[in-house]
Amino acid sequence: MPLRWRLALLFTLGAAILIGGVALLFRQQLAAGMNSSLDDTLRARADAQVARLASSTPPPPAPFREHEGNGRAETSDPGSDDVTQVLSTSGKVLENSGDSRGPLASGTRLRDAAKGSEQFTAVIEGQRYRMLGVPARNGDRTVVVVVGASTQIVEATKARTGKIFLTAGPPAAALMGFAAYLLAGAALRPVERLRRRLADISEHDIDARLRVPGTRDEIATLATTMNTVLDRLARALARERGFVADAGHELRTPLTTLKAELELAQQPGRSRQALAAAVDAAAQDTDRLIRLAEDLLLLARADEGHAFLRPRPMTPHDVLAAAVRSASARAAAHRVTLRLSGDEHLRLTADPDRLRQAIDNLLDNALRYSPPGGVIDVGLGRHGRHRRAVAVIEVRDHGPGFPPEFLPVAFERFRRADTARSRADGGTGLGLAIVRSIAHAHGGRAVADNPPGGGARVRLELPATPAQDGPAHDG
Repeated sequence: MPLRWRLALLFTLGAAILIGGVALLFRQQLAAGMNSSLDDTLRARADAQVARLASSTPPPPAPFREHEGNGRAETSDPGSDDVTQVLSTSGKVLENSGDSRGPLASGTRLRDAAKGSEQFTAVIEGQRYRMLGVPARNGDRTVVVVVGASTQIVEATKARTGKIFLTAGPPAAALMGFAAYLLAGAALRPVERLRRRLADISEHDIDARLRVPGTRDEIATLATTMNTVLDRLARALARERGFVADAGHELRTPLTTLKAELELAQQPGRSRQALAAAVDAAAQDTDRLIRLAEDLLLLARADEGHAFLRPRPMTPHDVLAAAVRSASARAAAHRVTLRLSGDEHLRLTADPDRLRQAIDNLLDNALRYSPPGGVIDVGLGRHGRHRRAVAVIEVRDHGPGFPPEFLPVAFERFRRADTARSRADGGTGLGLAIVRSIAHAHGGRAVADNPPGGGARVRLELPATPAQDGPAHDG
């Protein structure tokens, strides 16, 4: 069922319950008010009779006919709405307001009235009367004054009031429900416009946005929120398209080279040495394709939030030492010195393989840009204490450093400080992006800068093991 209809039905039901409750309350209060006014009238009449009897001689008994039946009495004056009797304590009628009738109070009711005020209801010739009996003194004896008034007006008013509410209540509730239907339609009309506009936006129209109304209400807030979501989706789609385009560009170069090598190898008359060189070049291009595919897969898993770590307690100094030993041969070929320093007892909960991958990428970048005779410093330290402690892994070279315009985008994919040299050296522009993804997966961060004294520096800051409370070290 549409929301508009649900709101209208709920509002109609609520209005019906409200009108019914108000009708019952009004009817009860009206009857209570009229009965209170009637009681005041009876009290005034009774007081007048009490005062009259106190100042007059005892009246003779009036003729009466006694009748049985729960305080009922019959009268020969059906047209009278008010009744008054003066009774002796034994139940004899001493005075009567009309023709002779039986006592209006007898038995327990009469005895209670002789002791104090007694209010009750009696039926006289099929008509309900509200009665009041009070004691009075007439000479040297105690009598009971009974006054009564018909409740016909009260009952008629209650019946008329109930009829009015029963007649006017349902149409009023239906009218309120219809008004709620129209109001809900007017309130939801801007939402429907937003829905239609949102349905028209496709992946080919990523710059389209919803029009934000100037009402500064919930609809405007909804439109603003939707535009914010569209902005995020547009940025994600732009990154995805850029990623696919860059990946295609990176894959095209080694694939083209591989194809050319294989085509040359197929040509007749090639020597054995030429064939071996072609196969070796094809193998190198294949290795590059494998590395690129693995890097792209890792970044894609990181983007999707998939866990790619296998963390366990470890000593990062051992990982750094292994990475330095592995890069030593290449560093010697470039006449570059690798220096490792830091806390050998520092422990982390991390994935050693992914941490090694990040360090290898940093060392590869540092070796690519370090001049012959240069030094690459690899450091390990710890900052902070307890749960705020972080392990800092730092790789610094003494080359030309990062270009200033490159620093803000250093960790973005397919970004290179020197595109011409990087492609020639086999770089894909994914190394630092992978370093950042690995750092983020561990709950840390990666920072690149140009420190004083020249060169480039990349710092990995990872949460340290909380149980370790040793002194902090500078990394």
